[in-house]
Amino acid sequence: MCRGDDVHCPHFEAHYKAFREDLNPERRSFLKSGFLAAGGLAAFAGGARLVTPALAQATAARQRGPASYHHLPANAETVHWGYFSKKLKPRIEIDSGDIVTIETLTHHAADDLERMVKGDEGAESVYEWTKDKKGVDRRGAGSTDPAVYKKGSGDGQGVHIMTGPVYVRGAEPGDVLEVRILDCVPRPSANPEFAGKAFGSNAAAWWGFHYNHLLGGDKREVITIYEVDATGGKSWAEAVYNFKWTPQTDPFGVVHPTIDYPGVPVNHSTVTRNFDVLKGVRVPIRPHFGTLGLAPTEADYVDSIPPSYTGGNIDNWRIGKGATMYYPVSVDGALLSVGDPHASQGDSELCGTAIECSLTGTFQLILHKKADLAGTPLEELGYPMLETQTEWVVHGFSVGNYLAELGANAQSDIYSKSSVDLALQDAFKKMRHFLMTTKGLTEDEAISLISIGVDFGVTQVVDGNWGVHGIVKKDLFSGRA
Repeated sequence: MCRGDDVHCPHFEAHYKAFREDLNPERRSFLKSGFLAAGGLAAFAGGARLVTPALAQATAARQRGPASYHHLPANAETVHWGYFSKKLKPRIEIDSGDIVTIETLTHHAADDLERMVKGDEGAESVYEWTKDKKGVDRRGAGSTDPAVYKKGSGDGQGVHIMTGPVYVRGAEPGDVLEVRILDCVPRPSANPEFAGKAFGSNAAAWWGFHYNHLLGGDKREVITIYEVDATGGKSWAEAVYNFKWTPQTDPFGVVHPTIDYPGVPVNHSTVTRNFDVLKGVRVPIRPHFGTLGLAPTEADYVDSIPPSYTGGNIDNWRIGKGATMYYPVSVDGALLSVGDPHASQGDSELCGTAIECSLTGTFQLILHKKADLAGTPLEELGYPMLETQTEWVVHGFSVGNYLAELGANAQSDIYSKSSVDLALQDAFKKMRHFLMTTKGLTEDEAISLISIGVDFGVTQVVDGNWGVHGIVKKDLFSGRA
């Protein structure tokens, strides 16, 4: 069902207008009650927020005026495929406090073009690929020189379709950008044959943790297509069919023996579809954005796969509706991009992907200036931080800022440097820092609490820079004034 976020809906204009009208009372209340000055969601979270009332008041005082609403569609003109870049021209500019709805497309839609692209004008413009042209030519941070690249422009050094970037006026290095995820819904199939449904793809691929441990040593990549109820009537996804990847020849004539370049259209006449798969299994959906973050400053073009200190491909299923992310700003304007949408994923993303499914998100972006951060929990924030109603989550990586720490060849070396051990060390150090600076604990107190009251989990082992997250429940501190 269109909520003003599906530009292909025949009643889009009416729904979009209704959505904005629904937001208006909230905006008026937001401004009248001093939502930011009161700490925003402080009451919702029992007052335990990283944004203190004093910081919220300072941020509110910098507001230019009433919050505005924006819409950023996903099409060949608004996306960049496979990389972050401080060189990109912003696709939209907003003020702190503004709300923006951003459409995102999965980079696995070509696994089933009939279900995930056909009839969808925006997706069709992105996925257009004939013998003469590609809708989005560059796919990855690699070379765009035909004399250099081997698989295609960008060489697949990065795979995610990213919508943006969004330029936040006034954002400068040293600031912190607060990103509130207000909504997150599946993008309906535009093919009339599949009305009311959305679809996603799960690739058990060569980069998956499982790949070298297959029974019998039979190396294979298997794609499973899942169906999601786009109307919201069902809270689960179900498998439709699966197939084994066979060498695919793209429209430019390049053969892809494995899944080695994003967006290669699968010729289904070359594969055998198995519809007898996972019968009776219902996978709870938890829509979220696998890749959400800011442009780093260390390189002009950065592979979208390894996550880093400005966020990116964290692949934590908790980064969905109701969550808030905090990112350290590295470049002017922050340059937020959103992509890699997932319908569902388990911790570790073990086979290489989630249910890769196009989504539309609505976000509120709030800029906290460096000058206002002194003495607040965000003062020394140098990594992506997640906050929910009940939890704080730190994200550790094998190499915290691999672009700075690994030198000139960082973007290739990171793929051989990862381990869960290193990621856990990083998560521990960040959690210790968080507890000591945010909650005022001594190191000894923090270490004891980490061991008995903090849950660590493997976020992902497939993104080049592996991740471990640490979760601390807010109610651990409920006895404090």
